[in-house]
Amino acid sequence: MENGESSYRRFLAGDDEGMVELIRNYKDGLILYLCSITGDIDSAEECVQDTFIRLAVKKPHFAGRSSFRTWLYAIGRNMAVDRLRSLKRRRQTSLEDAAEISDGTDLERSYLMSERKVTLHRAMRNLKKEYQQVLWLTYFEEFTAAEAASAMGKTRKQTENLLYNARKALRTELEKEGFSYDEL
Repeated sequence: MENGESSYRRFLAGDDEGMVELIRNYKDGLILYLCSITGDIDSAEECVQDTFIRLAVKKPHFAGRSSFRTWLYAIGRNMAVDRLRSLKRRRQTSLEDAAEISDGTDLERSYLMSERKVTLHRAMRNLKKEYQQVLWLTYFEEFTAAEAASAMGKTRKQTENLLYNARKALRTELEKEGFSYDEL
């Protein structure tokens, strides 16, 4: 998959197919990432819709200081954080409940193809949300530490420290279940 910048530029030039490509290429991963922030898949889907609406209506300038995907995920994260701030009393749905929702399960199965990723995803549910976010970006979305830092609104050093601690916590969770993951 190309990084999306050319699709976005085509959209800005008047080709609506560019936006369709962006949605097709980034929607699923962005939903699952934002679910780690919002805590439920419905809110994550709404935030993704808001993210793409913002791109379509406000047409923000992509300066190219990061990859397009990193920039898009940062916009999505900001939408999710804004949503959480504005909802004083929101319906609480655990990640396990969200995984049982049929749309969420289908999305999860199609996106998390290998057994190893499924096992990691389940173990990650027991971690702090910030750990879930950094692990999601680095393992599932294959962001670099710098890209994850930009998407999460942190410095690279903060993200590297967070990733180190998240890996330790994940290793502990996996070992509780009798699973050993050598690449952590």
